[in-house]
Amino acid sequence: MKSKIYLLFIALIMTFSSVRADEGMWLPYSINGQNLADMQRLGCKLTAEQIFSFNQPSLKDAIVQFGGGCTGELISPEGLLLTNHHCGLSYVQSHASIEHDYLQDGFWARSKDQELPNEGLTVSFLSFIKDVTKEVMSGVTENMTEAERDALIQKNSKMIIKEQKGDRDVEVEIVPFYHGNQYILFVYDVYKDVRLVACPPWGIGKFGADTDNWTWPRHKGDFCIFRVYTAPDGSPAEYSEENVPMKSKHYLPISLKGVQPGDYTMILGYPGSTDRYSVSGSVKNVIDLEGPAIVDCRTTKLEQYRKHMDADPAVFIQYASKQASVSNYWKYYIGQVKQLQYNKVYEKRLEQEKVFRQWAAQDKARKAKYDGIFDEMDNYWNHQSKYTKALIYHREAGLRGGEAVSFALRFRAANKAIENKTASMDDIKAYLKRMQPDFQDFFKDYNQALDRDVTIALLNLFYKDVNPDQLPATIKKVGDKTGGDFTAFVNNAFAKSVLVNPDKLAAWCENPKSLSKDPIYALMYDILLSYWSLQEQSESVDCAHADRLYMEGLMEMQKDRNFYPDANFTMRLTYGSVQDCSPKDAVKYSYYTTLDGVMDKYIPGNWEFDVPKDLIRLWEKKDYGRYANEKGELVVNFITTNDITGGNSGSPVIDANGNLIGLAFDGNWEAMSGDISFENEVQRTICMDMRYLLFIIDKMANAQNLMQEIKIVE
Repeated sequence: MKSKIYLLFIALIMTFSSVRADEGMWLPYSINGQNLADMQRLGCKLTAEQIFSFNQPSLKDAIVQFGGGCTGELISPEGLLLTNHHCGLSYVQSHASIEHDYLQDGFWARSKDQELPNEGLTVSFLSFIKDVTKEVMSGVTENMTEAERDALIQKNSKMIIKEQKGDRDVEVEIVPFYHGNQYILFVYDVYKDVRLVACPPWGIGKFGADTDNWTWPRHKGDFCIFRVYTAPDGSPAEYSEENVPMKSKHYLPISLKGVQPGDYTMILGYPGSTDRYSVSGSVKNVIDLEGPAIVDCRTTKLEQYRKHMDADPAVFIQYASKQASVSNYWKYYIGQVKQLQYNKVYEKRLEQEKVFRQWAAQDKARKAKYDGIFDEMDNYWNHQSKYTKALIYHREAGLRGGEAVSFALRFRAANKAIENKTASMDDIKAYLKRMQPDFQDFFKDYNQALDRDVTIALLNLFYKDVNPDQLPATIKKVGDKTGGDFTAFVNNAFAKSVLVNPDKLAAWCENPKSLSKDPIYALMYDILLSYWSLQEQSESVDCAHADRLYMEGLMEMQKDRNFYPDANFTMRLTYGSVQDCSPKDAVKYSYYTTLDGVMDKYIPGNWEFDVPKDLIRLWEKKDYGRYANEKGELVVNFITTNDITGGNSGSPVIDANGNLIGLAFDGNWEAMSGDISFENEVQRTICMDMRYLLFIIDKMANAQNLMQEIKIVE
């Protein structure tokens, strides 16, 4: 049966159905046959080998996983790497100060010796892929329990990974596809010396900020430039002054041609997560519980961030990246819930399940196989509904809420060793000494007054919104006593804790003792224990078996449907075209925006809509050089029908000839349900035009060292 399922998957991957071509996150190594023919009908002039090959340089060799959560691409022979501003923001922020405000003013290395190293930043190149479904599933039988099945799969996977890795310095992972019906092995070369080369000013890279986020039209120069360095022999290496710029196996030339409606567009990148084959119970959980809970917690947190950031420029620098990170998926969940409801996704999934039941009932064998899976899934989601909100509050308002509480998590190992005496005091001190750089990084970008206000507000919300019997003991006790006002409790905890004062923490590291009575550590540990307990209760009911069978059944029932795998942060290819968008009655959006639109939004002194003076000067003179379009406009952003999601940030938008024409950075508000249900008519990818990138580098920053390095196609 497993081999038949696998063959069905391969057949479906190679078969194109009536679904529009712009829907689908394809594994690029499987692009051939009908898929390639469809790409070519849209205008693609590349062969499958030019897109993805292990035998010759191809587009895939220019694409990287950037920093564990974004995508980037090489744009020069010497490892010059392009990604989004918001992907590189935390690294820019780590180098910024009041004296050198690289956030507001931007940063431009005029030579390689001015490029800045970034501790902890890595980029990964995909070097090998293999389908290992048969090996992973070896010994798995239908009569196994899910626990037994998972244990054997994990055992097999570890053996395969160990054998594949050997003594090589590579990263190897085995990733499940189609709800555990297929397993693919990926091997990556990981480069650990990645240096900051350039970043535009805030008023370009972050223009529009929260207000414009996830919307069209956009007017943002969302880019950062880095460089990958290697050991002198070309191998990956930790940072060293002896390292040299990477010799790129392949890099993307940048086209000045611009875009027109109908132009072919292709995106290669690392989309993070989609759930497009989920059942109605999952959708209802997002709409009713998950989305609103995340929005409420993050709204509370962002209110405190803005209060302090607006009052102090130094705090703005410290928290710019943190605020952007919290804000991004705060607005995402607002839009997702709204569009799931507007697009009636829950109702559509109910109808699909009704059709599936009818189909299964028409055949005796199918009925026997699939009977009961919906009872299993309904039972699971009814069970989850009891815990979803509480678990999210434990994370968003508790363990990831106040920074001091999150910081306390780092001391669990040391505290356990102290209390259980499982390590000598010398070993514990040595461990804490190795942690000193992490502690210093924390306090460099930490404001205690802000964190106190965030913690108070979140604990107040936690106590008010979560069922009393699901609250951590400390929060319930203090809340019951104070009527839900945690001001005095938090102020006292911050005054007494060693974890929020660098001098107190340094003294503790010299003479470490149990932190069990430290009020912030004790609060963290109490929340953690409560979280573990709730998580264990929520996981007592499972539906992995039903999900797997439902996925298999859908593919059997809908033989003509285009079943690309859900995103899981593995390399994917999507293809589409440049198009206008008409998301609502009497509303039509053009496919591109210009610098004139930037100036229409310009608000002097506003943190979201201020503009650098040099950009204003160039706009007033209409000094766009060769980067203007045929109308004399400077195009800033454009939209395509490509299928992307989080993780695709920084992905290259590639034309029919393999040239770089854009940088993907966002999706549109009308299709915020896209991670769960692709909306063919309105889903768009928002991209920065490469002519705007070159204009900023050349005309505004005058970074001629970069212009000489980049290959430009007229």
